[in-house]
Amino acid sequence: MSDKARILFDALDLDQDGTLTRAEVIAALRAKGPTLAAQGVIPVWGVGDAEDSSALFDEADANGDRVLSLEEFTALVDRRFGWS
Repeated sequence: MSDKARILFDALDLDQDGTLTRAEVIAALRAKGPTLAAQGVIPVWGVGDAEDSSALFDEADANGDRVLSLEEFTALVDRRFGWS
């Protein structure tokens, strides 16, 4: 797991419960995405609209339980953003 993936996960975990819901991912990327991109936490092209965020969630939810664990999330973003 990359440090960037952990930082991004923590930034998106709005209720700080250790998991991400679809609503959290969409809301946090819309609210914080541009700032995170400006800070170099995520690539600029990684900030999309609600549909892109929802698709990212679906791709990451490997076990289909409708929440993302840190492991599920980092496996996807490390691969997608070339962090691993």
